[in-house]
Amino acid sequence: MLAKNINDDACCLDTRDVLAFFMSNLAPTGVSKEFPMLLQRIFAAALLLACAGLALMAWPYQASFSYEPVGPRAYPLLMLGLMSLALIYMLFRPQPTKHTVEEPALDRETLIKISVCVALLIVFAGTFEPLGFILSSMLIGIPMARLYGGRWLPSVVIVSLMAIGLYLLFDKAMDVPLPLGLLDVLEN
Repeated sequence: MLAKNINDDACCLDTRDVLAFFMSNLAPTGVSKEFPMLLQRIFAAALLLACAGLALMAWPYQASFSYEPVGPRAYPLLMLGLMSLALIYMLFRPQPTKHTVEEPALDRETLIKISVCVALLIVFAGTFEPLGFILSSMLIGIPMARLYGGRWLPSVVIVSLMAIGLYLLFDKAMDVPLPLGLLDVLEN
C-alpha cells in the first residue's frame, strides 16, 4: 500500500524534479556556519607564522650606519608586533567577521581604484628621493583624494598641509631625516 501511495504521482513527475529531490537529500550543498570561521583562523595562523619568521629575520639586523635614534630594525619589529597582536585576536575571537551590505562589492570600479592606488604608491616610491618628501606626497596625495571623491580645493589644501606637517614632525621633532629634493634650497 505504501509503494502504491508514493508511486501514484509518478506519471506527472518530471525527471528534473526527481533528480533535484534526490540530490538535495543526498548531498546538501549548504556551507556550515563553522567553515568561514575555520578559514579565518587558518589564515590568521599562517600569517602569524609568517610574522614570526620575519621577526626572526629582522632581529639580528644591524646597519653599519645609524641615521635615526632608534635604529633600522625598530620599525619592522614594531609593525610585526602590532600585526601579531591583531592576528592573535583573530585566532581567538568568538565569532567570524561578517560582511554587511554597506561594504562595497569587489566589482570593476573598486578594482580600478585599488590599481590606481598601487600605481600612485609606486610613483611615490620613485619620486621620493628626486622630488623630496613634500612634493612627492603632494603628487600622490591630491590624485588619491580626488579618486575617493574629494573636491579640488580641499584636496590641495589638506594634502599640502599634511605633507608639510608630516615633514616637520619627522625631520624636526623626531629627528628622522627626510629628503627635500627640489625644495632643498629652502632648508637654510
